[in-house]
Amino acid sequence: MRLFEHQARTLLGGFGLPFNRCLTASTPAEAAAAAASFGGPVVLKAQVPFGGRGKANAVRMASTPDEASREAADLLAMTLKNFPVARVSVEPKIAIVREVYLGCTWDLRARCPVALFNAAGGVEVESAASRVVRRHFDPRRPPGLFEGREMAAEGGLRGKDLVAVGAALSALGRAFLELDALTLEINPLVLDSGGAWLGVDAHAEIDDDAAGRLPARLPALGEIPRGSGGRRPTPLEIEAERIDSADHRGVAGRVVEFDGSLALLIGGGGASLTVFDAVLRHGGRPANYCEIGGNPTEEKVAALTRLLLSKPGVRRLAVIMNVVNNTRADVMARGVVRGILEAGQKPSGVLSVFRIPGSWEDEAAAHLAAHGVRALGRDTSLDAAAALAVQLHRENEPC
Repeated sequence: MRLFEHQARTLLGGFGLPFNRCLTASTPAEAAAAAASFGGPVVLKAQVPFGGRGKANAVRMASTPDEASREAADLLAMTLKNFPVARVSVEPKIAIVREVYLGCTWDLRARCPVALFNAAGGVEVESAASRVVRRHFDPRRPPGLFEGREMAAEGGLRGKDLVAVGAALSALGRAFLELDALTLEINPLVLDSGGAWLGVDAHAEIDDDAAGRLPARLPALGEIPRGSGGRRPTPLEIEAERIDSADHRGVAGRVVEFDGSLALLIGGGGASLTVFDAVLRHGGRPANYCEIGGNPTEEKVAALTRLLLSKPGVRRLAVIMNVVNNTRADVMARGVVRGILEAGQKPSGVLSVFRIPGSWEDEAAAHLAAHGVRALGRDTSLDAAAALAVQLHRENEPC
């Protein structure tokens, strides 16, 4: 889940992190009223679940409510990265003395979270990446106040500024762990002319699986953007999510749609990424990426199979997984065959490859054989299975 900026501010504010005042508006009139309430120059920002708004001219200044109304109208007419702008934030323009960057994310190589601090924040943070202060911390315990202060000191802060920024770093680390976040950023955290440190922008990306563990925090934020990479989900992705959430048993619905014609049911931890890359490497055009496993029911597998085959232009399906021990290959086989039949097609004409070696694989092979499909075993590598799927798919391409 990638939150809108105003949602990230609200969420992080609940952990004691300071932000400047901010109102949101969905019409030019609401933006004018918000500007009037502040009684001075304001900044308007398009609310989209990704960065780069400054370079896209989606951050505007206004000196009067009438000007704020005009700028809001322009922003609300924009579409950024295929995402229509439906809301803008309005906040008072403040005199900035200094900008810094705060962040927390996961270091996948070290397999633990890392706190980040850069004394050059705002739009300069990317060009000053070499000056980032990094500190890994225990995923069971956020960085303490002293650790935040040490990072601020290493970044060149002193005195009251060191204390304030150090406390913000510690609070951001606590929010990162309690929210099951993937990334949290305040960029920039600014020192205003009155000597106060305030966040004027925030970014939050939270693990989708954490939603059920945050019932007291997320509902209050309103509608949260859904989809991959900050874009709106497609109808196929929404339906796949519904299929997955309708039955808690197994995973069969984390789908990202692409524009190809070869549907994929793939899984096995990192094997799904390996297979997807192999299909691309062999010249295939995937219709989707997905993850399946954890022993989903036959009904769940059938529903997802039927959904993927309903995508316009899809002519073939490849089912490829690593060696499984927590998923029954025969249940997968029955579900896939059932889904194909329910889609009004023949398994032998649609199923390019079925490779799920492991638990109950002999029963799976027998069920597939009864429908004219040969199951591949563990003697066929993931790469070879992907290559075969692409080859058979090409042979089925219309002239």
